[in-house]
Amino acid sequence: MSTQVHVAGRHRDYVRISDEGEGRTFHFCPDCGATVFYTLSTAPEVIAVPIGGFAEPAFPPPTVSVYESRRHPWLAVTAAMEHHD
Repeated sequence: MSTQVHVAGRHRDYVRISDEGEGRTFHFCPDCGATVFYTLSTAPEVIAVPIGGFAEPAFPPPTVSVYESRRHPWLAVTAAMEHHD
């Protein structure tokens, strides 16, 4: 686990295997179902926190777009982003 992040409180886990065969464990709130953080089997020391977990409206916009073919149709993707699919 990371020394910069401390995980506390209740959460439930769901393991999903990525297209590349990598295990990704999503840790979500058992009450509302929101993903609170996730970890990767190939980098267990890394804890990733989705940007939606922060109540910061001034957070910078994304600069990279991945899996665009799977995105929801209402999601806008700008030309300024780095694109991966």
